[in-house]
Amino acid sequence: MSIIYVLIPLAIIIVAVALGIFFWAVRSNQFEDLERQGYSILFDDDLPEEQRQKPPASSATAKAKDTDTAVPPNE
Repeated sequence: MSIIYVLIPLAIIIVAVALGIFFWAVRSNQFEDLERQGYSILFDDDLPEEQRQKPPASSATAKAKDTDTAVPPNE
């Protein structure tokens, strides 16, 4: 029964901290734009223009580099 005297104030402190963090997030506009982060994975608008123009590196060259330095497995 004496554990109740510890758990109830501890629960109240945890709830008060959680509410404080929630109200801080609301006041600092953390919930203003909920849509943008979901769409950011779909579009590459954050890349510079010159980086969009470059063609991707050839996968054949990357494979050749990988196989040159590969160590054969021990049998």
